[in-house]
Amino acid sequence: MQLILDFLPVIAFFVAYKLGGIYLATKTLMAAMPLLCLVTWLRTRKISGMLLTSTVLALAAGGVTLALHDPMFVKWKLTLLDGIFALAFLVAPYLGGKTLVERVMGSNITLEPRQWRILNWMWVGFFLFTASINVYVLYHFSEAAWVNFKLYGTLGLTLVFVVMQAFWLADKLPKEPANAEDSANDPRQMNGS
Repeated sequence: MQLILDFLPVIAFFVAYKLGGIYLATKTLMAAMPLLCLVTWLRTRKISGMLLTSTVLALAAGGVTLALHDPMFVKWKLTLLDGIFALAFLVAPYLGGKTLVERVMGSNITLEPRQWRILNWMWVGFFLFTASINVYVLYHFSEAAWVNFKLYGTLGLTLVFVVMQAFWLADKLPKEPANAEDSANDPRQMNGS
């Protein structure tokens, strides 16, 4: 549910761009991000560091974009945000022992320390990749193509990454018998061994 909510400001940005251009889209993003924080707070009574960072960066980049009437600042937001996230995932293990991905997902799944590190590096790579792709699209395509990439490209890349990560995780998680009967017939469970 939160993943869907997290993409609503991007969708609102896209729709506003189609209706009124980059400056209306920027204003819409600047309104949508604090609204997402409010909705998230009301639902969960907490706001993630990622959402808070994204909101602050959207307000800052959007404000400079509107003040200077230069859309380049809001276009760089994704690259800056993903760079910040990559750096956070990279340095977190040195600032508390656990990887950032373990801190976020550790209460839901159990992995060995090496697997947490690999998963964390996957996130670092993903954020650096999307930051780089944003810069490429920004400088080699039209503004309309960049807006389309911001919606379809980032959504598509995120979904592909999450599915790939899910397959990787499924292979690493401990296998459990499908039901109690399978457990009773499991040779490891017989004779107390």
